Amino acid sequence: MKKTIFTFAALVLAILALFQLSKYSVIAGDTSIETVIAIIAVIFFVIGIVINKRVLHKTKKPTQKINYQKIEELGLSKREYEVLCQIAMGLSNKEIAEKLFVSESTIKTHVSNMLVKLDAKRRTQAIQIAKELQIIPL
Repeated sequence: MKKTIFTFAALVLAILALFQLSKYSVIAGDTSIETVIAIIAVIFFVIGIVINKRVLHKTKKPTQKINYQKIEELGLSKREYEVLCQIAMGLSNKEIAEKLFVSESTIKTHVSNMLVKLDAKRRTQAIQIAKELQIIPL
C-alpha cells in the first residue's frame, strides 16, 4: 500500500513539475503551446502503458488444490465446510447467517461442531489448521 501511495505521489509531483517547466518555456517563447501539449500527451500515454502492464498483466499464482479426501476424513458436513470457508473470508456469524439464509444460532452450532472436528479452540486457529490441511484456499 505504501508503495502505491509513494508511486502516485511521485507521479503527481512529476506531472506538476512538467506543467511548471512547460509554462516557463511557453512564457519565455522557446516553444509553442502545441509542442508542449504534444509532449505532455506522449508522457501520459507512456505512463498509461507502464501502469497497464504492471496492473493488468500480473502473473497469477497457481491455484491450490483442495484436499477433499481430508474434508471427508475429518467428517465435516457440507454446511460446516461452507461456514469454514465463510469464516476464512472474515465474515462474522451474523453475516454468514444472512448469506446462507439460516439463523445465527444455527451458524454457532456449525462453528462449534467444526471447531471440535478440527480440534481447534478459536476460529482463527481453525482457519490456520484448515490451511495446513489444505482444505480451504489460501
